[in-house]
Amino acid sequence: MFQCSAPCHNKTYDNREVIKAMVERQRDMKIPSELVPHCPVCGKPLTVNLRCDDTFVQDEGWYAAKERYEKFLKKYVNRRILLLELGVGGNTPVIIKYPFWRIAYNNADATYACINYGEAAAPER
Repeated sequence: MFQCSAPCHNKTYDNREVIKAMVERQRDMKIPSELVPHCPVCGKPLTVNLRCDDTFVQDEGWYAAKERYEKFLKKYVNRRILLLELGVGGNTPVIIKYPFWRIAYNNADATYACINYGEAAAPER
């Protein structure tokens, strides 16, 4: 997803077609400047909707996904489960990493597995 780099509003935009065009037309690790998307509200460049600083946009889709994730955590907290963490780094561990650790620690039927190049770790039980 893309979002305004400012961000001037809380909305995200699908980036599938834009990224596809960028990949197809890139040369020497550069893309044509006309492919850089701009915010329809303020005109600033769009950027990737990635939680890396205080400009992250949480739109309706984010809140809906958060609700689904919380329901998942509640449903499986005391069941036999494999908690497979793929590529989660230290940027926002409170969203996936720490809840998975807590479930695995409190549930003897839970198995936690972390796959992450260079950052795969788990606390001892």
